Amino acid sequence: MHSEKTATTTRRARRALSLLSVSLLSLVAWTGTASAHGSVVDPASRNYGCWDRWGSDHLNPDMAQEDPMCWQAWQDNPNAMWNWNGLYRDYVGGDHQGAIPDGQLCSGGHAESGRYRSLDAVGEWKTTPVEDNFTIHLYDQASHGADYFLVYVTKQGYDPTTEPLGWDDLELVEETGSYAPSQNYMIDVNTSGRTGHHVVYTIWKASHMDQTYYLCSDVDFG
Repeated sequence: MHSEKTATTTRRARRALSLLSVSLLSLVAWTGTASAHGSVVDPASRNYGCWDRWGSDHLNPDMAQEDPMCWQAWQDNPNAMWNWNGLYRDYVGGDHQGAIPDGQLCSGGHAESGRYRSLDAVGEWKTTPVEDNFTIHLYDQASHGADYFLVYVTKQGYDPTTEPLGWDDLELVEETGSYAPSQNYMIDVNTSGRTGHHVVYTIWKASHMDQTYYLCSDVDFG
């Protein structure tokens, strides 16, 4: 138990340090992200997690063996990680299932455009350990606010290492009200009966315009 708490504390400290550098890095290195947005940072979304672990070391060949799903994502289109805070769609009008096809949930339906298609890849994505009840931390770099959050978790029996993610694989476990503009939002999630590798799917409807974010986080229920 002590080692788990220590690991959690270390992971959160690393994320906090990473987030402190985000604004400066976006101005220097990520010219494609002119206006800042956000993502789930704990449990880390797929593209944020890849950037968090490898952003300063993304040319390291060890990634191919240590983190193969991130490796394929970097090779496919590195902008998926450099623009970890820009995975959104405009003018969905609340019709999430109509806008995002099965098999493209983690790319937010951007598979055809290429940038985020690697996030839909099936395989052994790195997971964050969670309990039945856990808290999602979403970092909103631009303080857009939220009209609501929808949080889904895959059903027991779904295997993210062999099956593309579809809407029928998900169970809605949390639906929130609005959040005032801030840089950090915490969403408490209550689940039961799950074990092993699952996907947490967070939909964030920003308040500043009709802009919606679609974010996959891989978790391991202990």
